[in-house]
Amino acid sequence: MTNNFNSNNLKTIAYRDIIDLSHAIHPNIPIWTGDPATEFETVSEIDKNGYFLRKFSMGEHSGTHINAPNTFDPAGASVDSYAPQSLVLSGIAIDIREQSLANPDYTLTIDDVLSWEQQHKLIEPENLVLLYTGWQAKWDDEPAFFNPDERGICHFPGFGQAATQFLLEERLIAGIGIDTHGVDPGQDESFAVNKLVLQKQRIVLENLANLDLLPAADFTLAIGRLRLLGGSGSPVSVLAFVA
Repeated sequence: MTNNFNSNNLKTIAYRDIIDLSHAIHPNIPIWTGDPATEFETVSEIDKNGYFLRKFSMGEHSGTHINAPNTFDPAGASVDSYAPQSLVLSGIAIDIREQSLANPDYTLTIDDVLSWEQQHKLIEPENLVLLYTGWQAKWDDEPAFFNPDERGICHFPGFGQAATQFLLEERLIAGIGIDTHGVDPGQDESFAVNKLVLQKQRIVLENLANLDLLPAADFTLAIGRLRLLGGSGSPVSVLAFVA
């Protein structure tokens, strides 16, 4: 997860716009079954104390967030160990809204990736691949966002395992991100895609917002995570610098 920086390897970010890819945090954000509620409590008021202050609590995997390898592997890295250099990287966005509208269980395929490359360019190593499914529009409607059936199984799109393996091994990507609550499709309760990416110490972002404002390529992502010691993940602020 590290990049080497020195005085002879100066990095620059050229941009004409900055897009916030994070949802606002409030008590009514969609919460994965079994995760703790997002709560706020006022502890200081201007009239009484001279200043306004709240405390809040939420799960490490709630809101727009990053998953760390120790989510599934006790020996895996925790979120505080991510090198800062690994959190600033180039990104590309693949649009599968049409497929997701027709089939909420749709998963990204290798053909989808190759088709994107034919239209745009070869995906370069160390890029973060974002998947725009259109699910971000359902954020304020929790039942629609998780889309459970009568058995409680969720139905929302995600990354396919074969496509993820292809991106990791053939394109050497830095990680993946999505506008649903999981990079795995809702039906997959084994978290197979998460595990594929995190086993390679790569980045997983979930519950992204405003992917409709991104171009297909030519943007840089800056991921601001909380350095929770030993954390399995963290809420994040993700900014896209669009060239």
